[in-house]
Amino acid sequence: MDIFELMKKGGHEQVIFNYDKETGMRAIIAIHDTTLGHACGGTRMVNYASMEDALKDTMRLSKAMTYKCAAADEDKGGGKGVIWGDPKKDKTEAFLRAYGRFIEILKGRFVTGAADLNLNEADGSIMGKESRHILARPKEEGSSGNTGAITAYGVFVGLKACAKFIWGSEDLRGKKIAVQGLGSVGEPLLGYLREGGMEIIATDMNEKTLQGLQTTYGYKPVKSEEIYEVDCDIFSPCAIGGVLNDRTIPKLKCRIVAGCANNQLEDEKRHGQMLHERGILFAPDYVINAGGVIQAIDEEQGYHLERVKMKTEKIYDRLLHIFETAKREGILPLEAANRYAESRIREIHKMRRLYVPE
Repeated sequence: MDIFELMKKGGHEQVIFNYDKETGMRAIIAIHDTTLGHACGGTRMVNYASMEDALKDTMRLSKAMTYKCAAADEDKGGGKGVIWGDPKKDKTEAFLRAYGRFIEILKGRFVTGAADLNLNEADGSIMGKESRHILARPKEEGSSGNTGAITAYGVFVGLKACAKFIWGSEDLRGKKIAVQGLGSVGEPLLGYLREGGMEIIATDMNEKTLQGLQTTYGYKPVKSEEIYEVDCDIFSPCAIGGVLNDRTIPKLKCRIVAGCANNQLEDEKRHGQMLHERGILFAPDYVINAGGVIQAIDEEQGYHLERVKMKTEKIYDRLLHIFETAKREGILPLEAANRYAESRIREIHKMRRLYVPE
């Protein structure tokens, strides 16, 4: 594997590896593009099968963060951090502090939050003992707290936009939705779906979580593999990426795919086209799930909940614009979203080149 070729192909600026000899902590940070500002992105902890898998995940997610920040009208670049380890065994205070020191070495070039796979705001609190550049820590520390709720709110707003485009009305009452994953975003999303009068079918890899939340939210639980074949109006991936692929797309029985998971398409072009050919509208994940990064970035200027909520609500109009552009130009929604983000990066870059301080 030629790392430099991967960087060149993906347009990445920098990839940094770190090993802490005291704890054995292994981590990778990928900085994709800082045209709009310093890189922002979450950190996840996964026991990857190989270094190659860890690197590819980091690079793919960091590129998505560049597009997410640009599409969300935030003047920040894209980056991502991954800690390679078993969260059940390796996630000690010393381990997390070691990662915090890794972040601090970059002196703000990469700013992160720990609200991602297998990490939460409490973990961010520990990292924050070693670095000033950890966002979305517990509220009692003067930070903004967990980003799951605002991300879920943004997804719900996005669902309304999808409904408006497909059915001519944003009213979701009576619509059936299949939710895959009931984690930090999937669970609060259930609350919005119930309030919106939707019929919910749900699954989670953790059987205890699946059964435990059923009484609270009143959904129909199904086995993990069964979720793809549920006869529904909307399929909502809210767990891991790459779930839309050659095996799963032919099983779908829905009109819309819209959820909070990152990188839902295993192959963006091919699987985006497969959904389109089946008459399924795909809501680009980095657009609909931007609520969390909006909250984290807002923290840098002094967190204000109402401002974050107002910014997150713009996901509605942004998605409609992307869908209309895709329809008008005969392209896929993801391609329309990419063009939208790329045009903003070019615009800001041009303005900065033209600006001459007095």
